[in-house]
Amino acid sequence: MSVFAKQKKSRRTARLRRHRSIRDRISGTAERPRLVVYRSLKNIEGQLVDDEAGRTLVGLSTLHPDLKDFEAEGSNRKVEHAFAAGKLLAEKAKEAGVDTVVFDRGGYKYHGRVKAFADGAREGGLKF
Repeated sequence: MSVFAKQKKSRRTARLRRHRSIRDRISGTAERPRLVVYRSLKNIEGQLVDDEAGRTLVGLSTLHPDLKDFEAEGSNRKVEHAFAAGKLLAEKAKEAGVDTVVFDRGGYKYHGRVKAFADGAREGGLKF
């Protein structure tokens, strides 16, 4: 019996169960780290993780100082902010010598801000 079976059913536990299922299938290496996405109600963050060494290579959030002055032109601010954060993360990953990643959506649907973050990372030069 898993840990999640005894807990009350909620959106959070369902997401954590999906994330565990995804993590059973994928892992990051030094050559191809895992791009992990975490989405809160206001912000989104991404990290490049080398699971073999157990360390984070690059991490970035929409709270990063370079994104502090971000102004969205369209009607959906959070999606555009997530896109800009993904693009900036890709640039920082390039500086760290990373060009290919494995995408870990963290149990979230590949939709909205998570998709925008991934598209921004792709536009910034990451391949996955």
